[in-house]
Amino acid sequence: MTGTAGKPTTGLGKTMMPVPDPHPDVFDRQWPLRVGDINRVGRLRFDAACRHIQDIGSDQLREMGFEETHPLWIVRRTMIDLIRPIEFQDMLRMRRWCSGTSNRWCEMRVRIDGRKGGLMESEAFWININRETQGPARISDDFLEGLRRTTDEARLRWKAYLKAGSRDDADEIREYPVRVSDIDLFDHMNNSVYWTVIEDYLHTHPELLERPLRVTIEHDAPVALGDKLEIISHTHPPGSTDKFGPELTDRTVTTLTYAVGEETKAVAALFSI
Repeated sequence: MTGTAGKPTTGLGKTMMPVPDPHPDVFDRQWPLRVGDINRVGRLRFDAACRHIQDIGSDQLREMGFEETHPLWIVRRTMIDLIRPIEFQDMLRMRRWCSGTSNRWCEMRVRIDGRKGGLMESEAFWININRETQGPARISDDFLEGLRRTTDEARLRWKAYLKAGSRDDADEIREYPVRVSDIDLFDHMNNSVYWTVIEDYLHTHPELLERPLRVTIEHDAPVALGDKLEIISHTHPPGSTDKFGPELTDRTVTTLTYAVGEETKAVAALFSI
């Protein structure tokens, strides 16, 4: 599927929906970038950005009046573009809106602007969860009505963009300890913790930050306390990346597979945009 001017609207190289601004149903909030959110050089970290994306989602849910009826959501995929670094002592402007819906899930965009010109874009695939069964639950009609005010996509389907990498040809395999503080309400490792793995990888591969960077994480199964989590890394050079979509055949794609034994828990992809 393609959008305006033939740009893809699905897949790893998709073009994210632009912010419909001004629009009364774009949720708009601001707060300062604090010291706990930055790395050693003052850049807003990916894991901190992910926490902000979760926080503004909770705030919007409360503002719309559905905090009691739709309190639990699980993210299946998050895509974040680091366009320009947002740096310490800046003010964050967070705008959130819906870019696609179905009866049980939705895609939500969050744009993070810094006053000094920094920019991060994101889109996440969120599944509404039933408290008792912990399975997907139908979103109420009145909630869907509000979400659909910013999108025409009402038949959103899940399709994975990434596949797990093999241990046999890995660049590196390393353990990643799971801590008590990483575990959330579902008794799983919280979504934002998966992004600390990205920050660790970028620390040893700083060249990836020399250009705008897209990072995508897809979740297959939860990580629990006590799991022996390992990160399996692969580098796919230009010309070998056709499996990620035709728009990525000209660039290097790095994948990180989050594995516990032979079970894949999540897969991440990083590439310049």
